Amino acid sequence: MEKLDPATTEKLEAAAFRALMHHLLEKRPDVQNIDLMNLAGFCRNCLSRWYNEAATAEGIAMTKEEAREIVYGMPYADWVAQNQTAADAAKKAAFEVAFRENVGGEPPQS
Repeated sequence: MEKLDPATTEKLEAAAFRALMHHLLEKRPDVQNIDLMNLAGFCRNCLSRWYNEAATAEGIAMTKEEAREIVYGMPYADWVAQNQTAADAAKKAAFEVAFRENVGGEPPQS
């Protein structure tokens, strides 16, 4: 494979991101954030934080809630009401470890 120019690289990365978002929003909204974090070290909230940080780096004013609405495809509270299920104690304990290792600090309390 030949070396890709920066514009093509960015185009392919954007397409891969859109595919990931489609997968999480349309194909697998049943996959819980806690399971994503416990297995992969990131979740939809991480994606929205990264999106918000990228916007800020580009000088674009965006709130945390606006970024979450982009990633979740709807207001966060609506997504939680439609898709989030209760987590058992083992998942919650694993989440605390995964959050500290991958995000840092104390995990948010639900």
